[in-house]
Amino acid sequence: MFDVEAFHSWGVRDIESRGNPPPTLEAPRATGVFGILGGNVKRLLIVYHSQGGKTQRMADAVHRGACEETSVETRLQRAFDTSVHDVLDADGYVLGTPENFGYMSGALKDFFDRTYYPTEGKLSARPYAVFIGCSNDGSGALRNIERIVKGMQLRLVAEPVIVRGEMTPEDEGRCLELGQAIAAGMDLGIF
Repeated sequence: MFDVEAFHSWGVRDIESRGNPPPTLEAPRATGVFGILGGNVKRLLIVYHSQGGKTQRMADAVHRGACEETSVETRLQRAFDTSVHDVLDADGYVLGTPENFGYMSGALKDFFDRTYYPTEGKLSARPYAVFIGCSNDGSGALRNIERIVKGMQLRLVAEPVIVRGEMTPEDEGRCLELGQAIAAGMDLGIF
């Protein structure tokens, strides 16, 4: 049985090191790290990295918005802690990163490096959205994320949320709306 409390306090790598077997890629969907609601519920995975805190606040707002749609199971997970199994187990994705030197964070790039080839050909047309925290314009990070997810055959379903400079209450509202819109669209079968 999956220990949810252990997951939240230790993270995936620690659970595996404590003697619990890692989930297999062939495991039934309801037995993975998702499966709290069981059945054929839609699953939204929010993958993010934050170093300075702004992208964490954005991720939290996206998560709160998505959780308003209670029929979609939503997980918020750091990029370094996200596995191939997590990606395959989800039906849609929201990806978040700060822009570092005109590029996505190293943690999000690492996530793509670890999951791209093992999921190749298995994610076709699944929905995704992006949020970026930046000082400049966020276009470099966005462009490089779009190049990678194009190869993964994901489908962009919402305008990216890019927060330039300090996060305002309006920016938080846009993040809430992004999460809610993706979850509602998944629930209604729009994407």
